[in-house]
Amino acid sequence: MNKIKKIVGLLLYNCIAKYLPVSYAQPKIGQQHIRALCGKLILKKCGKNVNIERNAVFSSKVELGNNSGIGIRASIAGKCIIGNDVMMGPDCVIYSRNHSFSNTGIPMCQQGYQEEKTVIIGDDVWIGGRVIILPGVHIGNHCVIGAGSVVTRDIPDWAIAAGNPARVKKYRKEVTG
Repeated sequence: MNKIKKIVGLLLYNCIAKYLPVSYAQPKIGQQHIRALCGKLILKKCGKNVNIERNAVFSSKVELGNNSGIGIRASIAGKCIIGNDVMMGPDCVIYSRNHSFSNTGIPMCQQGYQEEKTVIIGDDVWIGGRVIILPGVHIGNHCVIGAGSVVTRDIPDWAIAAGNPARVKKYRKEVTG
C-alpha cells in the first residue's frame, strides 16, 4: 500500500503540483496544501504545516519536520533529515553522496558513487538562497546559513555561517560549554 501511495504522490506532484504557483502567489488556489499532500504521500516522514515550493525536486528518503519548507527550485538528493521550523531559500542544493574518484587508473565517470551520507538539518534553521550542502553535514539547531554558502562541514548550534566554504562568522546567542 505504501508503494502505491508513493506512486500516486509522485504522479500528482510531477504532473501538476510541482508547476502550481509559488505558495505566496495570488490568487491562492490551494497550491501549498496540494504540494503538502504530495509530500505526505512521497516523503519518508512529513510533518504538519509544511511548505514545498514550486519546482522543488526531492528524494523520497527526505524527512521534513513540522512548519518546515523546501525552497523554490530546491534539489535534495538522497537521505536528508530536516527538523522543525526550517526555512529554505530558493535554489538550494543538498547532496547525500558524491562521485568516487580515488582510482586514477579508471575514468571518474566509471567509478560509481561513494557511500550515501545523511544530511541533518536541526530545528529553527534558516538556509539562505543558493546554499549548497555536501554529504554528511550536520547543521545544528537555531542556525542561519548565509545565501550562496557552500557547507562542507558541520555547523554548531546557534551559529551564523557563510562563505565558500561556509565558516562560522558569529553566534546568535552566547554559547557556553
